[in-house]
Amino acid sequence: MPTSSSDAPCADFSSVQIARFFAAEAQRFRAAHPRCAALHAQAQRHFLFGVPMHWMADTPAPFPLFVDAAQGARLVDADGHEIIDFCLGDTGAMFGHSPAPIARTLAEFGAQGATTMLPSAVALEVAALLEERFGLPMWQFTATASDANRFLLRWARAITGRPRILVFHGCYHGTVDDCFVDLAEGGATRMRASLLGQVHDLTPTTRVVEFNDSAALEAALAPGDVACVLTEPVLTNVGMVLPEPGFLQTLRTLTRRHGTLLAFDETHTLSCGPGGYARAFGLGACRTLGVDSENAPQRGQFLPDSPPHSGTMGQEDGKKWAAAAHSQPMIPKSDRLLEPDMLVLGKPIAGGTPGAAYGFSAEVGARMQAAKAAAAPGHSGIGTTLSAGLLTLRLMRTMLAEVMDEPAYARMFATATRVAEGLQAQIAARALPWSVTRIGARCEVQFRPTPPCNASEARAAFRDDLEAALQLALLNRGVLLTPFHNMVLACPAHTAQDADTLVAAFADALDGLAGA
Repeated sequence: MPTSSSDAPCADFSSVQIARFFAAEAQRFRAAHPRCAALHAQAQRHFLFGVPMHWMADTPAPFPLFVDAAQGARLVDADGHEIIDFCLGDTGAMFGHSPAPIARTLAEFGAQGATTMLPSAVALEVAALLEERFGLPMWQFTATASDANRFLLRWARAITGRPRILVFHGCYHGTVDDCFVDLAEGGATRMRASLLGQVHDLTPTTRVVEFNDSAALEAALAPGDVACVLTEPVLTNVGMVLPEPGFLQTLRTLTRRHGTLLAFDETHTLSCGPGGYARAFGLGACRTLGVDSENAPQRGQFLPDSPPHSGTMGQEDGKKWAAAAHSQPMIPKSDRLLEPDMLVLGKPIAGGTPGAAYGFSAEVGARMQAAKAAAAPGHSGIGTTLSAGLLTLRLMRTMLAEVMDEPAYARMFATATRVAEGLQAQIAARALPWSVTRIGARCEVQFRPTPPCNASEARAAFRDDLEAALQLALLNRGVLLTPFHNMVLACPAHTAQDADTLVAAFADALDGLAGA
């Protein structure tokens, strides 16, 4: 049973209630999943912690759920239970499991070669589709977003001649060594204690500041030695942390002022719209229409050309948000359109198969080619054999041309809205000091009364025991969430009934906790 990460008293459920409820739910899970238990016992012989990737053991259940099949918004586990999937492989299946066009592409082209380590005409088609969506003309392909971020940082250092990068506290960009740092007390950078086999000190070459802290950002960039700022437009791996009005525009202004490249990792924020967050919110990103609520104002319902972006706030915070949203005189007009120098896309871009891409401006591309031409012969440290495979590119083409379209996003946003509103209504009905944050097709319950402004606030609200209890309870009621926090991701295959089932399961779990 996970323990609470905070000793502070909470006005919701006691640790005793949570422990009792968790124990009952764990027993319920064991009784319903004998086949999964047997498979997990067998798997101990072959796999670390009984799973083929050790993360899979990080589950609130007594043992992992073993899956037999996945289609659309449904999983079928080894015990035959059908589960509504709001985790979606933690974004890899953002557009549903095996969409029909992806299944057709695999059937049509599976016998025509997977990888050749040679260019192809389909690569040009994919690059054109990417430019149309994301606005950047030049692209390179990789097997994973981790690779894309890693290679992007190497390029950034090569073309700027600068040794350092900057990331935000609480960031996650895959298995990229440079990013495994946190903000220590006093503002120092420290490596994460959880790292295995780490021998190189990352702190001399990576700076870290809080998200939404413009003053700290400017101070960190001022020495002129930062090659690149790498960030998600919305932090999604430490609980959801939305950018405050004008912060990303300030980030763009400051990076240009100090000659630093700006790279957006849109692997998760691709859920914000067909062109990711930067395209959805870049032009007039802080224009809001007030949305009144029975309980508190919303962070804002964006104008029709932008997807929803909301989180329940207190009255005074809401007034500050609205005031800031309409007052951005410090941002040069040229920086109001969020145009990153570099952009990373991964996970769902190849239909849930390994594939990723990173794009960049023509000016950055020219500098890259010059740097490579001037370098000594040999391996650049960039690129892998299985990058830009023929089958992977055909899957990307299908996703971009047929799956990731406006109607799909409209369905995703509608489901996420219904879920967020339903969760918030259940929270309000019980006067719980929690909030729901939503952006595009994602939403998340956070155990604090207002959405966090940075990773420190988000982490301070972590309740490991409560989170585990709720997630296990939802799984027992036929709904799967992202295992590392309470995030919900909607795909085009989800229905209004699926959203209502999730909300009803959440309500039943809360009632169970109250009675434990």
